Amino acid sequence: MSEHYYSKKTTAESDEKSWSFSLRDHTLDFTTDNAVFSKREVDYGSRLLIESYEEPQVDGDLLDLGCGYGPVGISLAKDFPDRHVWMVDVNERALSLADRNAKQNAVTNITIQESDRLQGLGEHKFASILTNPPIRAGKKVVHQMFEESYKALLDQGELWVVIQKKQGAPSAKQKIEDLFGNVEVVVKQKGYYILKALKV
Repeated sequence: MSEHYYSKKTTAESDEKSWSFSLRDHTLDFTTDNAVFSKREVDYGSRLLIESYEEPQVDGDLLDLGCGYGPVGISLAKDFPDRHVWMVDVNERALSLADRNAKQNAVTNITIQESDRLQGLGEHKFASILTNPPIRAGKKVVHQMFEESYKALLDQGELWVVIQKKQGAPSAKQKIEDLFGNVEVVVKQKGYYILKALKV
């Protein structure tokens, strides 16, 4: 299999880049690298997810599923200091960067952990799970992420997903609706959908 940003280890030579970005009215500093998703800026889909997200009614932790170098989890941890944010990824380089980025943005209400989908999280339950899923990993993997998210949400917990129409938004929407019995298109912009489902 060729190497992707969802590979556990990378042989890609390191070439770090650092830059600042404004998210949810916070200016955040990020360092990124080769073999990590969206190296040069916070990608449009993640930005849309971050800015569209609303805090759930239910108490509990948040999960950034497939966190990469950390823009989603770090921006939410900064914005919701009373919530604990978990950030998981399979990519070891991405996790190392996420840890560094959390420290350089003085974010402490987080746990960063290696996990293939939600496999490494045991029985932990979440109030919200947010994901910009690894489309290139294939529909089967993405749909497994939705299935595992349903099981890992608290009652009244929410799944938030960003996905492009051309990369399978209609089938993702149908899969989520089949699992949750509901799905809302919160935002539709430039071919990107923000999908939200409530566990009832």
